Amino acid sequence: MNPHFTTSLPSAAAISHDVSEGNINGACKELLAYLGFDCVVSDPDILRSRSSTPWSPAPPSQYPAKVVTPRTTTDVSEIMKICSRRRVPVTAFSGGTSFYGALSATRRGICIDFKLMDQILAIHEHDLDVVLQPAVDWQHLNARLEQLGMFFPPDPGAGARIGGMIAMSCSGTNAYRHGTMRDWVTSMTVVLADGSIVKTRQRPRKSSAGYDLSSLLVGSEGTLGLVTEAVIKITSLPQNQHVGLAAFLTTRAAVSTAISLITSGLPIDALELLDPYSLGAINHSGLSSRQWEEKPTLFLRFSGSSQAVQDQIQMAREAAATHGCETFETSGNRQEIDVIWGARKQVGPSLVSMKQDPTDVFMSADAAVPISALADMIDWTHGIIKEAGFIGSTLGHVGDGESPRLSKHWTTLTALGNYHTAIICRKAEEVKAWSVIESIQRRAIQLEGTITGEHGIGLKLRDMLVEEVGDNSINMMRAVTDLNS
Repeated sequence: MNPHFTTSLPSAAAISHDVSEGNINGACKELLAYLGFDCVVSDPDILRSRSSTPWSPAPPSQYPAKVVTPRTTTDVSEIMKICSRRRVPVTAFSGGTSFYGALSATRRGICIDFKLMDQILAIHEHDLDVVLQPAVDWQHLNARLEQLGMFFPPDPGAGARIGGMIAMSCSGTNAYRHGTMRDWVTSMTVVLADGSIVKTRQRPRKSSAGYDLSSLLVGSEGTLGLVTEAVIKITSLPQNQHVGLAAFLTTRAAVSTAISLITSGLPIDALELLDPYSLGAINHSGLSSRQWEEKPTLFLRFSGSSQAVQDQIQMAREAAATHGCETFETSGNRQEIDVIWGARKQVGPSLVSMKQDPTDVFMSADAAVPISALADMIDWTHGIIKEAGFIGSTLGHVGDGESPRLSKHWTTLTALGNYHTAIICRKAEEVKAWSVIESIQRRAIQLEGTITGEHGIGLKLRDMLVEEVGDNSINMMRAVTDLNS
Protein backbone atom coordinates (compact mmCIF):
# COMPACT_ATOMS: atom_id res chain seq x y z
CA MET A 1 0.00 0.00 0.00
CA ASN A 2 1.14 3.52 -0.72
CA PRO A 3 2.68 4.75 2.57
CA HIS A 4 0.91 8.06 2.03
CA PHE A 5 -2.34 6.39 3.03
CA THR A 6 -1.02 5.06 6.34
CA THR A 7 1.06 8.02 7.50
CA SER A 8 0.48 8.61 11.20
CA LEU A 9 -0.05 12.10 12.55
CA PRO A 10 3.34 12.31 14.36
CA SER A 11 5.19 11.53 11.12
CA ALA A 12 3.02 13.71 8.87
CA ALA A 13 4.41 16.95 7.46
CA ALA A 14 3.62 19.98 9.59
CA ILE A 15 0.93 22.32 8.29
CA SER A 16 2.46 25.65 7.36
CA HIS A 17 0.38 28.84 7.69
CA ASP A 18 1.37 32.47 7.55
CA VAL A 19 -0.73 34.51 9.94
CA SER A 20 1.76 37.34 10.34
CA GLU A 21 0.22 40.79 10.53
CA GLY A 22 1.78 41.77 7.22
CA ASN A 23 0.41 38.73 5.40
CA ILE A 24 -3.08 39.08 6.88
CA ASN A 25 -3.13 42.78 5.94
CA GLY A 26 -1.97 41.92 2.43
CA ALA A 27 -4.75 39.35 2.09
CA CYS A 28 -7.28 41.90 3.35
CA LYS A 29 -6.20 44.41 0.73
CA GLU A 30 -6.83 41.84 -1.98
CA LEU A 31 -10.16 40.87 -0.44
CA LEU A 32 -11.22 44.51 -0.16
CA ALA A 33 -10.35 45.10 -3.78
CA TYR A 34 -12.46 42.13 -4.87
CA LEU A 35 -15.38 42.12 -2.39
CA GLY A 36 -15.67 45.77 -1.39
CA PHE A 37 -15.41 47.53 1.95
CA ASP A 38 -18.72 46.26 3.39
CA CYS A 39 -17.72 42.62 2.94
CA VAL A 40 -14.50 42.62 4.98
CA VAL A 41 -15.16 43.02 8.70
CA SER A 42 -12.83 43.79 11.62
CA ASP A 43 -15.36 44.59 14.36
CA PRO A 44 -14.18 42.74 17.54
CA ASP A 45 -17.72 41.76 18.54
CA ILE A 46 -18.33 40.15 15.15
CA LEU A 47 -14.96 38.37 15.24
CA ARG A 48 -15.87 36.93 18.63
CA SER A 49 -19.40 35.91 17.65
CA ARG A 50 -18.14 33.99 14.61
CA SER A 51 -15.96 31.69 16.69
CA SER A 52 -17.38 31.62 20.22
CA THR A 53 -20.95 30.89 21.36
CA PRO A 54 -22.59 30.20 24.76
CA TRP A 55 -22.74 26.47 23.90
CA SER A 56 -19.29 26.28 22.29
CA PRO A 57 -17.02 28.97 23.78
CA ALA A 58 -13.59 29.83 22.43
CA PRO A 59 -10.85 32.02 23.95
CA PRO A 60 -9.84 35.34 22.29
CA SER A 61 -6.73 33.64 20.91
CA GLN A 62 -9.06 31.57 18.72
CA TYR A 63 -10.99 34.45 17.13
CA PRO A 64 -10.43 35.07 13.41
CA ALA A 65 -8.39 38.07 12.32
CA LYS A 66 -11.03 39.12 9.77
CA VAL A 67 -14.52 38.08 8.68
CA VAL A 68 -15.50 38.19 5.00
CA THR A 69 -19.02 37.92 3.56
CA PRO A 70 -19.26 36.51 0.02
CA ARG A 71 -22.40 36.67 -2.10
CA THR A 72 -21.71 33.98 -4.71
CA THR A 73 -19.82 30.75 -5.33
CA THR A 74 -17.35 32.73 -7.42
CA ASP A 75 -16.73 35.07 -4.46
CA VAL A 76 -15.96 32.09 -2.23
CA SER A 77 -13.62 30.69 -4.88
CA GLU A 78 -11.69 33.96 -5.11
CA ILE A 79 -11.42 34.18 -1.31
CA MET A 80 -10.03 30.67 -1.15
CA LYS A 81 -7.57 31.34 -3.98
CA ILE A 82 -6.20 34.38 -2.13
CA CYS A 83 -5.98 32.53 1.19
CA SER A 84 -4.44 29.43 -0.42
CA ARG A 85 -1.78 31.44 -2.19
CA ARG A 86 -0.93 33.32 0.99
CA ARG A 87 -1.26 30.23 3.23
CA VAL A 88 -3.92 31.94 5.38
CA PRO A 89 -6.14 29.48 7.33
CA VAL A 90 -9.90 29.66 6.78
CA THR A 91 -12.92 28.80 8.92
CA ALA A 92 -16.59 28.99 7.92
CA PHE A 93 -19.73 30.27 9.64
CA SER A 94 -23.40 30.01 8.77
CA GLY A 95 -25.77 29.51 11.74
CA GLY A 96 -23.29 29.17 14.60
CA THR A 97 -25.23 26.40 16.37
CA SER A 98 -22.52 23.71 16.39
CA PHE A 99 -20.79 22.21 19.43
CA TYR A 100 -17.31 21.02 20.43
CA GLY A 101 -15.34 24.06 19.23
CA ALA A 102 -16.24 23.55 15.57
CA LEU A 103 -16.21 27.33 14.98
CA SER A 104 -12.91 28.06 16.75
CA ALA A 105 -10.27 29.75 14.62
CA THR A 106 -7.33 28.04 16.32
CA ARG A 107 -4.86 29.58 13.86
CA ARG A 108 -6.70 32.93 13.54
CA GLY A 109 -6.85 33.64 9.80
CA ILE A 110 -10.04 34.44 7.87
CA CYS A 111 -13.63 33.44 8.66
CA ILE A 112 -16.02 33.17 5.73
CA ASP A 113 -19.47 34.23 6.97
CA PHE A 114 -22.15 32.99 4.56
CA LYS A 115 -24.89 35.29 5.88
CA LEU A 116 -25.39 36.99 2.46
CA MET A 117 -25.82 33.61 0.73
CA ASP A 118 -29.25 32.85 2.19
CA GLN A 119 -31.44 32.45 -0.89
CA ILE A 120 -33.80 29.68 -1.90
CA LEU A 121 -32.70 29.54 -5.54
CA ALA A 122 -35.36 27.16 -6.84
CA ILE A 123 -38.24 24.98 -5.69
CA HIS A 124 -38.98 22.04 -7.97
CA GLU A 125 -42.30 20.98 -6.51
CA HIS A 126 -42.92 18.09 -8.91
CA ASP A 127 -39.34 16.83 -8.65
CA LEU A 128 -39.47 17.06 -4.85
CA ASP A 129 -36.25 19.04 -4.47
CA VAL A 130 -35.02 22.56 -3.77
CA VAL A 131 -31.81 24.40 -4.63
CA LEU A 132 -30.41 26.36 -1.69
CA GLN A 133 -27.55 28.59 -0.71
CA PRO A 134 -25.71 27.61 2.50
CA ALA A 135 -27.17 30.23 4.87
CA VAL A 136 -30.81 29.24 4.33
CA ASP A 137 -32.47 28.64 7.71
CA TRP A 138 -34.23 25.27 7.73
CA GLN A 139 -37.20 26.76 9.61
CA HIS A 140 -37.60 29.54 7.05
CA LEU A 141 -37.40 26.94 4.30
CA ASN A 142 -40.17 24.90 5.88
CA ALA A 143 -42.36 27.99 6.31
CA ARG A 144 -42.06 28.53 2.56
CA LEU A 145 -42.61 24.86 1.71
CA GLU A 146 -45.67 24.58 3.97
CA GLN A 147 -47.55 26.87 1.57
CA LEU A 148 -47.03 24.17 -1.09
CA GLY A 149 -47.94 21.26 1.16
CA MET A 150 -44.30 20.16 1.33
CA PHE A 151 -41.57 20.00 3.98
CA PHE A 152 -37.89 19.30 4.62
CA PRO A 153 -37.61 16.78 7.50
CA PRO A 154 -34.21 17.32 9.25
CA ASP A 155 -34.92 19.58 12.25
CA PRO A 156 -31.85 20.36 14.38
CA GLY A 157 -31.68 23.28 16.80
CA ALA A 158 -33.27 26.61 15.97
CA GLY A 159 -31.04 28.82 13.86
CA ALA A 160 -29.16 26.04 12.08
CA ARG A 161 -28.41 26.70 8.41
CA ILE A 162 -28.18 24.31 5.47
CA GLY A 163 -24.39 24.61 5.01
CA GLY A 164 -23.65 23.74 8.62
CA MET A 165 -26.31 21.04 8.66
CA ILE A 166 -24.54 19.36 5.74
CA ALA A 167 -21.10 19.85 7.28
CA MET A 168 -22.11 18.27 10.60
CA SER A 169 -24.48 15.62 9.17
CA CYS A 170 -27.17 16.74 11.59
CA SER A 171 -30.54 15.19 12.28
CA GLY A 172 -33.22 16.03 14.87
CA THR A 173 -36.54 14.78 16.15
CA ASN A 174 -37.78 13.72 12.70
CA ALA A 175 -34.97 11.21 12.18
CA TYR A 176 -37.07 8.35 13.59
CA ARG A 177 -39.22 8.27 10.46
CA HIS A 178 -37.29 10.35 7.94
CA GLY A 179 -33.62 9.68 8.55
CA THR A 180 -30.75 12.17 8.93
CA MET A 181 -29.36 15.01 6.81
CA ARG A 182 -27.29 12.54 4.81
CA ASP A 183 -30.52 11.04 3.44
CA TRP A 184 -31.77 14.38 2.10
CA VAL A 185 -28.78 15.74 0.18
CA THR A 186 -28.75 15.02 -3.57
CA SER A 187 -25.83 17.14 -4.74
CA MET A 188 -23.67 20.12 -3.83
CA THR A 189 -21.52 22.82 -5.31
CA VAL A 190 -18.37 22.97 -3.21
CA VAL A 191 -15.32 25.22 -3.18
CA LEU A 192 -12.07 23.42 -2.34
CA ALA A 193 -9.07 24.78 -0.45
CA ASP A 194 -7.34 25.98 -3.61
CA GLY A 195 -10.47 27.74 -4.88
CA SER A 196 -11.53 25.00 -7.30
CA ILE A 197 -15.28 24.71 -7.78
CA VAL A 198 -16.74 21.17 -7.76
CA LYS A 199 -20.29 20.04 -8.49
CA THR A 200 -20.75 16.59 -6.98
CA ARG A 201 -23.53 15.38 -9.32
CA GLN A 202 -26.73 16.41 -11.13
CA ARG A 203 -30.26 16.60 -9.69
CA PRO A 204 -31.63 13.04 -10.10
CA ARG A 205 -31.97 11.23 -6.80
CA LYS A 206 -30.52 8.07 -8.28
CA SER A 207 -27.13 7.95 -9.99
CA SER A 208 -24.30 5.45 -10.48
CA ALA A 209 -22.02 7.96 -12.17
CA GLY A 210 -18.65 8.03 -10.46
CA TYR A 211 -17.82 8.32 -6.79
CA ASP A 212 -20.58 9.44 -4.43
CA LEU A 213 -18.87 12.72 -3.56
CA SER A 214 -22.02 14.10 -1.94
CA SER A 215 -22.00 11.41 0.75
CA LEU A 216 -18.27 11.92 1.30
CA LEU A 217 -18.77 15.64 1.91
CA VAL A 218 -21.76 15.30 4.25
CA GLY A 219 -20.34 15.22 7.77
CA SER A 220 -16.83 16.31 6.72
CA GLU A 221 -17.15 19.44 8.91
CA GLY A 222 -15.56 21.77 6.39
CA THR A 223 -12.32 19.80 6.11
CA LEU A 224 -12.90 18.88 2.45
CA GLY A 225 -14.56 22.00 1.11
CA LEU A 226 -17.13 24.74 1.64
CA VAL A 227 -20.69 24.16 0.43
CA THR A 228 -21.97 27.11 -1.59
CA GLU A 229 -25.09 25.52 -3.10
CA ALA A 230 -27.03 22.33 -2.45
CA VAL A 231 -29.82 20.35 -4.06
CA ILE A 232 -31.95 19.08 -1.19
CA LYS A 233 -34.80 16.58 -1.29
CA ILE A 234 -38.22 17.48 0.10
CA THR A 235 -41.36 15.48 0.71
CA SER A 236 -45.08 15.92 1.30
CA LEU A 237 -46.21 17.56 4.51
CA PRO A 238 -47.44 15.04 7.12
CA GLN A 239 -51.22 15.00 7.36
CA ASN A 240 -53.48 14.87 10.40
CA GLN A 241 -50.65 15.44 12.87
CA HIS A 242 -51.13 14.54 16.51
CA VAL A 243 -48.76 14.57 19.46
CA GLY A 244 -48.71 12.51 22.62
CA LEU A 245 -47.18 12.62 26.09
CA ALA A 246 -46.56 9.63 28.34
CA ALA A 247 -45.22 10.28 31.86
CA PHE A 248 -43.62 7.58 34.01
CA LEU A 249 -42.27 7.14 37.51
CA THR A 250 -38.85 6.01 36.28
CA THR A 251 -36.61 6.63 33.31
CA ARG A 252 -36.22 2.88 32.79
CA ALA A 253 -39.98 2.48 32.42
CA ALA A 254 -40.03 5.23 29.80
CA VAL A 255 -37.09 3.70 27.93
CA SER A 256 -38.67 0.24 28.05
CA THR A 257 -41.82 1.69 26.50
CA ALA A 258 -39.77 3.36 23.78
CA ILE A 259 -37.97 0.11 22.99
CA SER A 260 -41.30 -1.72 22.85
CA LEU A 261 -42.65 0.83 20.37
CA ILE A 262 -39.53 0.76 18.21
CA THR A 263 -39.25 -3.01 18.00
CA SER A 264 -42.97 -3.29 17.20
CA GLY A 265 -42.39 -1.35 13.98
CA LEU A 266 -45.03 1.22 14.86
CA PRO A 267 -44.77 3.87 12.08
CA ILE A 268 -44.95 6.99 14.23
CA ASP A 269 -43.19 10.21 13.22
CA ALA A 270 -41.04 10.90 16.27
CA LEU A 271 -40.20 9.46 19.67
CA GLU A 272 -38.34 11.57 22.24
CA LEU A 273 -37.47 11.16 25.92
CA LEU A 274 -37.12 14.00 28.42
CA ASP A 275 -36.11 13.39 32.03
CA PRO A 276 -37.24 15.43 35.09
CA TYR A 277 -34.22 17.75 34.95
CA SER A 278 -34.85 18.63 31.31
CA LEU A 279 -38.47 19.46 32.05
CA GLY A 280 -37.39 21.41 35.12
CA ALA A 281 -35.06 23.49 32.95
CA ILE A 282 -37.94 24.26 30.58
CA ASN A 283 -40.09 25.35 33.51
CA HIS A 284 -37.25 27.49 34.86
CA SER A 285 -36.54 29.15 31.51
CA GLY A 286 -40.09 30.32 30.87
CA LEU A 287 -39.65 29.41 27.20
CA SER A 288 -42.82 27.30 27.24
CA SER A 289 -46.30 28.63 27.97
CA ARG A 290 -47.04 25.44 29.89
CA GLN A 291 -45.70 24.23 33.22
CA TRP A 292 -44.50 20.66 32.92
CA GLU A 293 -44.74 17.79 35.39
CA GLU A 294 -41.12 16.94 36.12
CA LYS A 295 -41.20 13.21 35.50
CA PRO A 296 -39.57 11.00 32.83
CA THR A 297 -41.74 11.69 29.80
CA LEU A 298 -41.99 10.37 26.26
CA PHE A 299 -42.95 12.88 23.57
CA LEU A 300 -44.57 11.18 20.57
CA ARG A 301 -45.73 12.48 17.20
CA PHE A 302 -48.17 10.76 14.83
CA SER A 303 -49.49 11.42 11.31
CA GLY A 304 -51.46 9.70 8.57
CA SER A 305 -55.10 8.98 7.89
CA SER A 306 -57.54 9.48 10.73
CA GLN A 307 -57.82 5.74 11.29
CA ALA A 308 -54.05 5.19 11.07
CA VAL A 309 -53.38 7.89 13.66
CA GLN A 310 -55.98 6.48 16.04
CA ASP A 311 -54.45 3.01 15.66
CA GLN A 312 -50.97 4.39 16.34
CA ILE A 313 -52.18 6.24 19.44
CA GLN A 314 -53.95 3.16 20.77
CA MET A 315 -50.86 0.98 20.31
CA ALA A 316 -48.70 3.59 22.03
CA ARG A 317 -51.18 3.92 24.89
CA GLU A 318 -51.21 0.16 25.43
CA ALA A 319 -47.42 -0.10 25.34
CA ALA A 320 -47.10 2.75 27.84
CA ALA A 321 -49.67 1.18 30.16
CA THR A 322 -47.77 -2.11 30.10
CA HIS A 323 -44.77 -0.31 31.57
CA GLY A 324 -46.64 1.59 34.26
CA CYS A 325 -47.40 4.87 32.53
CA GLU A 326 -48.91 7.36 34.99
CA THR A 327 -50.49 9.75 32.50
CA PHE A 328 -51.03 9.59 28.74
CA GLU A 329 -52.44 12.48 26.73
CA THR A 330 -52.76 13.28 23.02
CA SER A 331 -53.86 16.23 20.96
CA GLY A 332 -54.50 17.10 17.32
CA ASN A 333 -55.04 20.80 18.01
CA ARG A 334 -52.41 22.88 16.16
CA GLN A 335 -51.86 25.30 19.04
CA GLU A 336 -51.45 22.48 21.54
CA ILE A 337 -49.12 20.64 19.16
CA ASP A 338 -46.96 23.76 18.89
CA VAL A 339 -46.80 24.09 22.69
CA ILE A 340 -46.01 20.42 23.33
CA TRP A 341 -43.48 19.92 20.54
CA GLY A 342 -42.17 23.43 21.01
CA ALA A 343 -41.19 22.48 24.57
CA ARG A 344 -39.17 19.55 23.25
CA LYS A 345 -37.37 21.85 20.81
CA GLN A 346 -36.60 24.35 23.60
CA VAL A 347 -34.67 21.93 25.80
CA GLY A 348 -31.24 23.09 24.59
CA PRO A 349 -31.83 26.82 25.17
CA SER A 350 -33.56 25.97 28.46
CA LEU A 351 -30.51 24.11 29.73
CA VAL A 352 -28.24 26.97 28.67
CA SER A 353 -30.53 29.35 30.57
CA MET A 354 -29.62 27.49 33.77
CA LYS A 355 -26.24 29.24 33.77
CA GLN A 356 -25.81 31.39 36.85
CA ASP A 357 -22.68 33.13 35.62
CA PRO A 358 -21.46 34.09 32.14
CA THR A 359 -18.29 32.07 32.79
CA ASP A 360 -20.26 28.87 33.41
CA VAL A 361 -19.49 26.22 30.82
CA PHE A 362 -22.01 24.28 28.73
CA MET A 363 -20.99 20.72 27.83
CA SER A 364 -22.82 18.01 25.99
CA ALA A 365 -22.49 14.45 24.85
CA ASP A 366 -24.62 12.92 22.12
CA ALA A 367 -23.35 9.36 22.25
CA ALA A 368 -25.32 6.74 20.34
CA VAL A 369 -25.70 3.06 21.19
CA PRO A 370 -27.67 0.13 19.77
CA ILE A 371 -31.26 0.19 20.98
CA SER A 372 -30.79 -3.02 22.95
CA ALA A 373 -28.24 -1.23 25.15
CA LEU A 374 -30.28 1.94 25.61
CA ALA A 375 -31.84 1.36 29.04
CA ASP A 376 -28.63 0.08 30.62
CA MET A 377 -26.68 2.94 29.06
CA ILE A 378 -28.97 5.60 30.51
CA ASP A 379 -28.94 3.95 33.95
CA TRP A 380 -25.15 3.78 33.81
CA THR A 381 -25.00 7.42 32.76
CA HIS A 382 -27.14 8.54 35.68
CA GLY A 383 -24.93 6.54 38.02
CA ILE A 384 -21.59 7.95 36.89
CA ILE A 385 -22.92 11.52 36.94
CA LYS A 386 -24.25 11.05 40.47
CA GLU A 387 -20.99 9.42 41.56
CA ALA A 388 -19.10 12.49 40.31
CA GLY A 389 -21.31 14.70 42.45
CA PHE A 390 -23.29 16.22 39.59
CA ILE A 391 -26.99 16.18 38.73
CA GLY A 392 -27.53 14.69 35.30
CA SER A 393 -30.10 15.38 32.64
CA THR A 394 -30.72 12.82 29.94
CA LEU A 395 -32.90 13.44 26.94
CA GLY A 396 -33.15 11.16 24.01
CA HIS A 397 -33.84 10.89 20.34
CA VAL A 398 -34.72 7.36 21.36
CA GLY A 399 -35.96 6.50 17.90
CA ASP A 400 -33.29 8.21 15.83
CA GLY A 401 -31.80 6.58 12.78
CA GLU A 402 -30.38 6.88 9.29
CA SER A 403 -33.57 5.41 7.95
CA PRO A 404 -36.83 4.60 9.74
CA ARG A 405 -36.34 2.40 12.78
CA LEU A 406 -32.95 1.05 11.75
CA SER A 407 -30.32 2.84 13.81
CA LYS A 408 -31.47 4.00 17.20
CA HIS A 409 -29.58 6.37 19.44
CA TRP A 410 -29.89 8.30 22.64
CA THR A 411 -28.60 11.70 23.50
CA THR A 412 -27.45 12.96 26.85
CA LEU A 413 -27.03 16.51 28.04
CA THR A 414 -25.53 16.59 31.49
CA ALA A 415 -26.86 19.29 33.80
CA LEU A 416 -25.06 19.90 37.09
CA GLY A 417 -27.73 21.01 39.52
CA ASN A 418 -27.48 24.54 40.71
CA TYR A 419 -24.14 25.08 39.14
CA HIS A 420 -25.72 23.82 36.04
CA THR A 421 -24.16 21.05 34.24
CA ALA A 422 -25.98 20.48 31.24
CA ILE A 423 -23.16 20.67 30.58
CA ILE A 424 -23.39 23.54 32.54
CA CYS A 425 -20.78 23.70 35.19
CA ARG A 426 -18.75 26.33 36.90
CA LYS A 427 -15.47 27.05 35.21
CA ALA A 428 -13.61 25.46 38.13
CA GLU A 429 -15.51 22.19 37.57
CA GLU A 430 -14.88 22.04 33.81
CA VAL A 431 -12.14 19.41 33.84
CA LYS A 432 -14.05 17.14 36.20
CA ALA A 433 -17.26 17.48 34.21
CA TRP A 434 -15.49 16.80 30.92
CA SER A 435 -14.02 13.61 32.38
CA VAL A 436 -17.60 12.47 33.00
CA ILE A 437 -18.48 13.23 29.38
CA GLU A 438 -15.46 11.26 28.17
CA SER A 439 -16.47 8.32 30.36
CA ILE A 440 -19.95 8.36 28.80
CA GLN A 441 -18.47 8.40 25.31
CA ARG A 442 -16.04 5.57 26.07
CA ARG A 443 -18.88 3.53 27.47
CA ALA A 444 -20.79 4.06 24.22
CA ILE A 445 -17.79 2.79 22.25
CA GLN A 446 -17.62 -0.30 24.46
CA LEU A 447 -21.25 -0.98 23.61
CA GLU A 448 -20.49 -0.77 19.87
CA GLY A 449 -21.89 2.73 19.68
CA THR A 450 -20.48 6.10 18.68
CA ILE A 451 -19.23 9.18 20.51
CA THR A 452 -21.48 11.48 18.48
CA GLY A 453 -24.74 10.74 16.75
CA GLU A 454 -25.41 14.18 15.28
CA HIS A 455 -23.28 16.98 16.74
CA GLY A 456 -20.03 16.14 15.01
CA ILE A 457 -16.41 15.94 16.16
CA GLY A 458 -15.28 19.58 16.15
CA LEU A 459 -12.07 20.09 18.12
CA LYS A 460 -13.00 18.51 21.44
CA LEU A 461 -13.63 14.99 20.18
CA ARG A 462 -10.70 14.55 17.81
CA ASP A 463 -8.67 12.34 20.16
CA MET A 464 -11.73 10.32 21.12
CA LEU A 465 -12.45 9.65 17.45
CA VAL A 466 -9.22 7.64 17.28
CA GLU A 467 -10.56 5.39 20.05
CA GLU A 468 -13.77 4.80 18.13
CA VAL A 469 -12.53 4.11 14.60
CA GLY A 470 -8.80 3.33 15.03
CA ASP A 471 -5.55 4.76 13.67
CA ASN A 472 -5.88 3.41 10.13
CA SER A 473 -9.33 4.92 9.67
CA ILE A 474 -8.04 8.28 10.89
CA ASN A 475 -5.04 8.04 8.58
CA MET A 476 -7.32 7.28 5.63
CA MET A 477 -9.44 10.33 6.45
CA ARG A 478 -6.28 12.41 6.63
CA ALA A 479 -5.17 11.08 3.25
CA VAL A 480 -8.48 12.21 1.74
CA THR A 481 -8.03 15.72 3.13
CA ASP A 482 -4.43 15.76 1.86
CA LEU A 483 -5.72 15.32 -1.69
CA ASN A 484 -7.34 18.73 -1.26
CA SER A 485 -4.29 20.50 0.20
